[in-house]
Amino acid sequence: RETLPESHPELASSYNSIGEMYQNIGEYSTALSYCEKSLQIRQQTHPENHRDLAISYNNIGEICSNMGEYAKALSYHEKSLNIRQEFLPENHQDLAISYNNIGEVYKRMGEYAKALSSHEKALDIKEKVLPENHPSFGITYSNIGSVYDGMGEYSKALSCYEKDLKITKTSLPENHPDLAVSYNNIGLVYYNMKEYSKALFNNEMALSIQQKSLPENHPHIATSYNNVA
Repeated sequence: RETLPESHPELASSYNSIGEMYQNIGEYSTALSYCEKSLQIRQQTHPENHRDLAISYNNIGEICSNMGEYAKALSYHEKSLNIRQEFLPENHQDLAISYNNIGEVYKRMGEYAKALSSHEKALDIKEKVLPENHPSFGITYSNIGSVYDGMGEYSKALSCYEKDLKITKTSLPENHPDLAVSYNNIGLVYYNMKEYSKALFNNEMALSIQQKSLPENHPHIATSYNNVA
């Protein structure tokens, strides 16, 4: 700020980084303020289809989604996707990220068919460019499973969550918290299917991992106790 013009691109990068940190700690209003400052500078200094603008639109979309402002989130994610489609190869992983984010917004809006379509586009890109056990597949399978779960298609949801668990097991240590998320997801599907013994097994697996890897008063442990109960 002291040495550069107020619309210098490096200031935009600083604002964006600070915004991302506030987003990570859940202070979404502050995060949005910083990311919007970054976007304003980039709109002044970059052509309208510059990749940095795509990053800003994507970040603001994620923040708006976390704040429950889904229409705004969708608008920003679509702007980001449109830019990325202009300058990236059709199977670039950043396109998969955009499709994933759009799918998550549609899921939160309860528009499951659109959510499923977006997540499947992300999966299709990953299948073309990544090895089959890449950890990124676990995220996509989990997202698709969540959509099927919301649709009440529990057998399809279970299949996706089990694929996620298999990949997560091969890529993470045995007591990693992400494994607990996978077990919890499977447990909740079995619960919805009224297969309570299988639900209990998976939720207890999740709780056991969390007790080893998280502080004893972590809210995720409370969620697992609730699921087991």
